[in-house]
Amino acid sequence: MTRFGKVFGDGKPVIAMVHLGALPGAPLHDAGRGIEGLVEGARADLRALQAAGFDAVMFGNENDRPYEFRVDTASTATMAYVIGRLRPEITVPFGVNVLWDPMSTVALAAATGASFVREIFTGTYASDMGPWTPDAGAAMRYRDRLGAKDVAMLYNVSAEFADSLDRRPLPDRARSAVFSSIPDAVLVSGQITGEAAALSDLEAVKKVLPTTPVLANTGVKHVTVADVLKVADGCIVGSALKVDGDTWNPVDPDRAKDFMDRVRKARGR
Repeated sequence: MTRFGKVFGDGKPVIAMVHLGALPGAPLHDAGRGIEGLVEGARADLRALQAAGFDAVMFGNENDRPYEFRVDTASTATMAYVIGRLRPEITVPFGVNVLWDPMSTVALAAATGASFVREIFTGTYASDMGPWTPDAGAAMRYRDRLGAKDVAMLYNVSAEFADSLDRRPLPDRARSAVFSSIPDAVLVSGQITGEAAALSDLEAVKKVLPTTPVLANTGVKHVTVADVLKVADGCIVGSALKVDGDTWNPVDPDRAKDFMDRVRKARGR
Protein backbone atom coordinates (compact mmCIF):
# COMPACT_ATOMS: atom_id res chain seq x y z
CA MET A 1 0.00 0.00 0.00
CA THR A 2 1.18 3.54 -0.75
CA ARG A 3 2.00 6.04 2.01
CA PHE A 4 -1.05 8.04 0.95
CA GLY A 5 -3.24 4.96 1.27
CA LYS A 6 -1.79 4.07 4.65
CA VAL A 7 -2.68 7.53 5.97
CA PHE A 8 -6.04 8.15 4.31
CA GLY A 9 -7.38 4.76 3.25
CA ASP A 10 -8.93 4.18 -0.16
CA GLY A 11 -11.43 7.05 -0.14
CA LYS A 12 -11.15 10.71 -1.10
CA PRO A 13 -9.99 12.46 2.08
CA VAL A 14 -11.23 15.88 3.10
CA ILE A 15 -8.51 17.53 5.18
CA ALA A 16 -9.34 20.55 7.34
CA MET A 17 -6.90 23.27 8.36
CA VAL A 18 -6.12 24.24 11.94
CA HIS A 19 -4.66 27.70 11.31
CA LEU A 20 -2.56 28.69 14.30
CA GLY A 21 -2.48 32.32 15.34
CA ALA A 22 0.65 34.31 14.49
CA LEU A 23 3.59 32.79 16.32
CA PRO A 24 6.16 34.54 18.55
CA GLY A 25 8.51 36.64 16.47
CA ALA A 26 5.96 37.22 13.70
CA PRO A 27 4.73 40.82 13.29
CA LEU A 28 1.09 39.87 13.90
CA HIS A 29 1.76 37.84 17.05
CA ASP A 30 -0.59 38.73 19.91
CA ALA A 31 1.75 38.87 22.90
CA GLY A 32 -1.20 39.53 25.20
CA ARG A 33 -2.77 36.16 24.41
CA GLY A 34 0.64 34.50 24.41
CA ILE A 35 1.32 30.81 23.91
CA GLU A 36 -1.74 29.75 25.91
CA GLY A 37 -3.89 31.78 23.54
CA LEU A 38 -2.41 29.88 20.60
CA VAL A 39 -3.13 26.56 22.30
CA GLU A 40 -6.72 27.46 23.16
CA GLY A 41 -7.47 28.81 19.69
CA ALA A 42 -6.11 25.68 18.05
CA ARG A 43 -7.96 23.46 20.53
CA ALA A 44 -11.31 25.09 19.76
CA ASP A 45 -10.78 24.68 16.01
CA LEU A 46 -9.59 21.09 16.38
CA ARG A 47 -12.62 20.11 18.43
CA ALA A 48 -15.03 21.70 15.97
CA LEU A 49 -13.40 20.01 12.98
CA GLN A 50 -13.27 16.56 14.59
CA ALA A 51 -16.88 16.88 15.73
CA ALA A 52 -17.88 17.71 12.14
CA GLY A 53 -16.28 14.49 10.94
CA PHE A 54 -13.32 15.59 8.79
CA ASP A 55 -11.05 12.78 7.67
CA ALA A 56 -7.84 14.52 8.78
CA VAL A 57 -6.54 17.88 9.99
CA MET A 58 -3.44 19.86 9.17
CA PHE A 59 -1.72 22.42 11.40
CA GLY A 60 -0.32 25.46 9.61
CA ASN A 61 1.10 28.90 10.36
CA GLU A 62 -0.84 30.85 7.72
CA ASN A 63 -0.85 34.01 9.83
CA ASP A 64 2.95 34.28 10.11
CA ARG A 65 3.00 37.09 7.58
CA PRO A 66 5.16 38.33 5.90
CA TYR A 67 6.05 34.78 4.91
CA GLU A 68 9.60 33.42 4.93
CA PHE A 69 11.50 30.66 3.15
CA ARG A 70 13.58 29.91 6.24
CA VAL A 71 11.44 30.34 9.30
CA ASP A 72 12.64 31.37 12.73
CA THR A 73 13.47 28.37 14.91
CA ALA A 74 11.00 29.76 17.45
CA SER A 75 8.17 29.32 14.95
CA THR A 76 8.81 25.60 14.47
CA ALA A 77 9.41 25.10 18.20
CA THR A 78 6.15 26.87 19.10
CA MET A 79 4.18 24.85 16.57
CA ALA A 80 5.66 21.66 18.04
CA TYR A 81 4.71 22.79 21.55
CA VAL A 82 1.12 23.60 20.55
CA ILE A 83 0.66 20.31 18.70
CA GLY A 84 2.25 18.45 21.61
CA ARG A 85 -0.25 20.01 24.00
CA LEU A 86 -3.12 18.92 21.73
CA ARG A 87 -1.75 15.52 20.76
CA PRO A 88 -3.86 13.51 23.27
CA GLU A 89 -7.00 15.12 21.81
CA ILE A 90 -6.25 14.41 18.14
CA THR A 91 -8.38 11.48 16.93
CA VAL A 92 -7.75 11.66 13.17
CA PRO A 93 -4.58 11.60 11.05
CA PHE A 94 -2.82 14.96 11.17
CA GLY A 95 -0.31 16.79 9.04
CA VAL A 96 1.82 19.91 9.30
CA ASN A 97 2.92 22.77 7.06
CA VAL A 98 5.44 25.44 8.09
CA LEU A 99 5.11 28.14 5.44
CA TRP A 100 7.20 28.21 3.26
CA ASP A 101 10.00 26.10 4.63
CA PRO A 102 10.17 22.44 3.54
CA MET A 103 12.99 21.53 5.94
CA SER A 104 11.20 22.96 8.98
CA THR A 105 7.99 21.27 7.86
CA VAL A 106 9.73 17.89 7.72
CA ALA A 107 11.41 18.49 11.10
CA LEU A 108 8.07 19.40 12.68
CA ALA A 109 6.45 16.25 11.30
CA ALA A 110 9.22 14.08 12.71
CA ALA A 111 9.02 15.79 16.11
CA THR A 112 5.24 15.60 16.48
CA GLY A 113 4.47 12.26 14.84
CA ALA A 114 2.53 13.82 11.96
CA SER A 115 1.34 11.45 9.26
CA PHE A 116 1.80 13.84 6.32
CA VAL A 117 3.29 17.16 5.25
CA ARG A 118 2.34 19.78 2.66
CA GLU A 119 4.74 22.20 1.02
CA ILE A 120 6.21 23.58 -2.19
CA PHE A 121 8.94 21.02 -2.77
CA THR A 122 9.64 21.44 -6.49
CA GLY A 123 9.82 24.15 -9.14
CA THR A 124 11.17 27.66 -9.53
CA TYR A 125 8.98 30.68 -8.89
CA ALA A 126 8.93 34.46 -8.80
CA SER A 127 7.02 35.22 -5.61
CA ASP A 128 6.01 37.92 -3.17
CA MET A 129 8.85 36.64 -0.98
CA GLY A 130 11.47 36.75 -3.74
CA PRO A 131 12.99 33.96 -5.87
CA TRP A 132 11.60 30.60 -4.77
CA THR A 133 13.74 27.52 -5.39
CA PRO A 134 12.83 24.60 -3.10
CA ASP A 135 14.82 21.36 -3.00
CA ALA A 136 12.72 18.19 -2.89
CA GLY A 137 15.79 15.98 -2.78
CA ALA A 138 17.11 17.63 0.35
CA ALA A 139 13.71 17.58 2.07
CA MET A 140 13.02 13.91 1.38
CA ARG A 141 16.50 12.84 2.42
CA TYR A 142 16.08 14.87 5.60
CA ARG A 143 12.79 13.09 6.30
CA ASP A 144 14.48 9.73 5.97
CA ARG A 145 17.45 10.75 8.13
CA LEU A 146 15.02 11.77 10.87
CA GLY A 147 13.49 8.31 10.85
CA ALA A 148 10.19 9.51 9.41
CA LYS A 149 10.05 7.51 6.18
CA ASP A 150 6.35 6.81 6.66
CA VAL A 151 5.44 10.51 6.52
CA ALA A 152 3.51 11.13 3.29
CA MET A 153 4.72 14.12 1.29
CA LEU A 154 2.07 16.21 -0.48
CA TYR A 155 3.60 18.44 -3.15
CA ASN A 156 1.86 21.68 -4.06
CA VAL A 157 2.74 22.15 -7.75
CA SER A 158 1.03 25.53 -8.27
CA ALA A 159 2.43 27.83 -5.61
CA GLU A 160 0.28 30.52 -4.06
CA PHE A 161 1.57 34.12 -4.03
CA ALA A 162 3.84 33.25 -6.96
CA ASP A 163 4.19 32.60 -10.67
CA SER A 164 6.13 29.65 -12.04
CA LEU A 165 9.23 30.57 -14.05
CA ASP A 166 8.93 27.15 -15.68
CA ARG A 167 6.74 27.91 -18.69
CA ARG A 168 5.66 24.32 -19.26
CA PRO A 169 1.91 23.83 -18.82
CA LEU A 170 0.83 22.86 -15.30
CA PRO A 171 0.03 19.23 -16.23
CA ASP A 172 3.52 18.81 -17.71
CA ARG A 173 5.14 20.25 -14.58
CA ALA A 174 3.03 17.99 -12.36
CA ARG A 175 3.83 14.87 -14.40
CA SER A 176 7.52 15.74 -14.40
CA ALA A 177 7.54 16.33 -10.62
CA VAL A 178 6.00 12.90 -10.02
CA PHE A 179 8.70 11.25 -12.14
CA SER A 180 11.68 13.24 -10.80
CA SER A 181 10.72 13.85 -7.16
CA ILE A 182 8.36 10.99 -6.15
CA PRO A 183 5.63 12.79 -4.17
CA ASP A 184 2.92 10.80 -2.44
CA ALA A 185 0.27 13.19 -3.74
CA VAL A 186 0.05 16.31 -5.89
CA LEU A 187 -1.86 19.44 -4.87
CA VAL A 188 -3.35 22.06 -7.19
CA SER A 189 -3.90 25.58 -5.82
CA GLY A 190 -5.40 28.93 -6.64
CA GLN A 191 -3.43 32.17 -6.66
CA ILE A 192 -3.66 32.87 -2.92
CA THR A 193 -5.02 31.26 0.24
CA GLY A 194 -8.79 30.87 -0.01
CA GLU A 195 -8.96 31.20 -3.81
CA ALA A 196 -10.02 28.15 -5.76
CA ALA A 197 -7.94 26.16 -8.18
CA ALA A 198 -9.62 26.10 -11.58
CA LEU A 199 -11.58 22.91 -12.07
CA SER A 200 -10.03 22.70 -15.53
CA ASP A 201 -6.55 22.64 -13.92
CA LEU A 202 -7.59 19.81 -11.61
CA GLU A 203 -9.01 17.89 -14.56
CA ALA A 204 -5.89 18.42 -16.66
CA VAL A 205 -3.49 17.36 -13.90
CA LYS A 206 -5.58 14.31 -13.00
CA LYS A 207 -5.72 13.27 -16.66
CA VAL A 208 -1.92 12.98 -16.87
CA LEU A 209 -1.60 11.47 -13.36
CA PRO A 210 -4.25 8.73 -13.29
CA THR A 211 -2.46 6.68 -10.62
CA THR A 212 -1.19 9.55 -8.40
CA PRO A 213 -3.54 11.18 -5.87
CA VAL A 214 -4.39 14.73 -7.00
CA LEU A 215 -6.05 17.02 -4.44
CA ALA A 216 -7.58 20.48 -4.57
CA ASN A 217 -5.48 22.56 -2.18
CA THR A 218 -7.25 25.92 -1.85
CA GLY A 219 -10.60 27.62 -2.19
CA VAL A 220 -12.93 24.63 -1.91
CA LYS A 221 -16.33 25.88 -0.75
CA HIS A 222 -19.61 24.39 0.36
CA VAL A 223 -21.20 24.90 -3.06
CA THR A 224 -18.24 23.47 -4.98
CA VAL A 225 -17.02 20.53 -2.91
CA ALA A 226 -19.25 17.97 -4.62
CA ASP A 227 -17.99 19.01 -8.06
CA VAL A 228 -14.38 19.07 -6.84
CA LEU A 229 -14.63 15.53 -5.47
CA LYS A 230 -15.94 14.27 -8.81
CA VAL A 231 -12.56 15.21 -10.31
CA ALA A 232 -10.00 15.28 -7.49
CA ASP A 233 -8.87 12.52 -5.15
CA GLY A 234 -9.60 14.68 -2.12
CA CYS A 235 -9.27 18.26 -0.95
CA ILE A 236 -7.87 20.55 1.72
CA VAL A 237 -10.20 23.19 3.14
CA GLY A 238 -9.67 26.08 5.54
CA SER A 239 -11.25 29.46 4.84
CA ALA A 240 -14.71 28.12 3.99
CA LEU A 241 -15.02 26.67 7.49
CA LYS A 242 -14.31 29.93 9.33
CA VAL A 243 -16.74 32.44 10.79
CA ASP A 244 -18.04 34.48 7.81
CA GLY A 245 -15.71 32.49 5.54
CA ASP A 246 -12.79 34.68 6.62
CA THR A 247 -9.42 32.89 6.74
CA TRP A 248 -8.33 34.70 9.90
CA ASN A 249 -11.44 33.93 11.95
CA PRO A 250 -11.98 30.86 14.17
CA VAL A 251 -13.67 27.76 12.78
CA ASP A 252 -17.46 28.05 12.79
CA PRO A 253 -18.78 24.67 14.02
CA ASP A 254 -22.00 25.07 12.04
CA ARG A 255 -20.14 25.83 8.79
CA ALA A 256 -17.81 22.90 9.41
CA LYS A 257 -20.73 20.52 10.01
CA ASP A 258 -22.60 21.78 6.95
CA PHE A 259 -19.48 21.27 4.81
CA MET A 260 -19.08 17.65 5.87
CA ASP A 261 -22.83 17.02 5.51
CA ARG A 262 -22.41 18.04 1.87
CA VAL A 263 -19.35 15.82 1.52
CA ARG A 264 -21.25 12.83 2.90
CA LYS A 265 -24.15 13.53 0.53
CA ALA A 266 -21.74 13.72 -2.41
CA ARG A 267 -20.08 10.46 -1.37
CA GLY A 268 -23.46 8.76 -1.17
CA ARG A 269 -24.34 9.48 -4.76
